[in-house]
Amino acid sequence: MDTTPNKYITVAYELFTDNDGNKELIEKAPVEHPFQFISDMGTTLDAFEAQIKPLKKGDKFDFTLTVEEAYGEYEEERVLELSKDVFKINGHFDKEHIYPGSVVPLMNADGARFNGTITEVKEDTVTVDLNHPLAGKELNFVGEVTEHRDATKEEIQGMLNMLSGEGGCGCGCDSCGGCGDDCGHDGHHDGGCGCGHCH
Repeated sequence: MDTTPNKYITVAYELFTDNDGNKELIEKAPVEHPFQFISDMGTTLDAFEAQIKPLKKGDKFDFTLTVEEAYGEYEEERVLELSKDVFKINGHFDKEHIYPGSVVPLMNADGARFNGTITEVKEDTVTVDLNHPLAGKELNFVGEVTEHRDATKEEIQGMLNMLSGEGGCGCGCDSCGGCGDDCGHDGHHDGGCGCGHCH
């Protein structure tokens, strides 16, 4: 049994991917709003946590996760064409929220929740991409550990409450009030607030 205490870790970073041979900045978690997580709770990518956990406060890092370590290959079969009826509210199509580029929360028949990106709205159907926005990409994280200490019982309990769906956005980060701009993420995919759950 692992008796290592859970760690409360915050990191400021810039996240780059390769875009046709060019290094592209796709996300930034600044020092004022760092990415924060508690170790060994499954809320971040395992490979990301494995790189960060051995570091100390003030340590700098620059590492790249492979496609397999990150969000896996892009899979065409995860692009679905759904009836517009799925997106109706009170009998009317929800055009305010359903448009190309929007990220929408969905739930399957088993009750599992996940997010999809709307790629096209046609006359009778909506095309939804269930691939993670960073699927198929290597992720290069460059930054610095801004906090690294034992997590308090309250912080761990707070994270457990969030993970069980008892309020908030499911991320468990202190600075995120329902995953608004406070959390430092740019709003178009996982990250920034350190959640790996909310968009």
